[in-house]
Amino acid sequence: MYRVEKEAGTFSSFDGTPIYYEVRGDGEPLVLVYGIACLMNHWHHQVEYFAKTHKVITFDLRGHHKSQPLGDPQNLTMADLIRDVLGLLEHLHISKAHFAGHSFGAPLLLELFRTNPATVGSMIFINGFSTNPIKGMFGLDVVEPFYFFVKEQYNKFPDLWTTLWRMAVDNPLAMLLAGAAGGFNLKLTHFKDIEVYARGVARMDLRIFLLLFEELMRFDGEEILPMVNVPTLIISGERDNVTPQKFQHEFHHKIAGSEFVL
Repeated sequence: MYRVEKEAGTFSSFDGTPIYYEVRGDGEPLVLVYGIACLMNHWHHQVEYFAKTHKVITFDLRGHHKSQPLGDPQNLTMADLIRDVLGLLEHLHISKAHFAGHSFGAPLLLELFRTNPATVGSMIFINGFSTNPIKGMFGLDVVEPFYFFVKEQYNKFPDLWTTLWRMAVDNPLAMLLAGAAGGFNLKLTHFKDIEVYARGVARMDLRIFLLLFEELMRFDGEEILPMVNVPTLIISGERDNVTPQKFQHEFHHKIAGSEFVL
């Protein structure tokens, strides 16, 4: 296996939140942005490959893993996340980079392009979306009502729901059910990677997860898609029931010159 030295560190973002990052390799910078409640570990294959030719940068979103505690508990908007990315680029003395975003990382990159297009050299969207993907998730219309039910109950009984959250997520059966429903390809994904993911989700502050999840539902970036004028690759999962193909086809249709891979 190709090995490359890792540079790890933190910088203090605009409100004092420590943002943890890792850098590997040399060359043009490539910033990898994961989705809500994910981990940098998701990128290990991409990091190993691209670090041979690029400076690959991964980081923890605010409120995730090593990027906490929050300087201000209310600073969990898309604008706050964008300020973290810009702060990371400034900290690393990078004026322009290539970006890849998975899931919630895709709308984050759309907003980054809308507000700071000069920083974006190219974009890769992996199972992305530009509007609320919750309606119809897993082929059902139950996720959004369930979210608001959990949010209401969490506000009443935070300790109880935090315990229930950890018990439900950090459970091998839950991951098997998520795979069967189309959240993972169990034929291609090592179960140890799913377990690492589950542990990361279970240890995330439920309040932070809920606030970011609502930010995800509120975001509407459809008008940004036709504005994109940098090289763009769109990757879609054939059997993904979490963010189905229709979202990625919309990206491909509205972003001129984009490439689509199923």
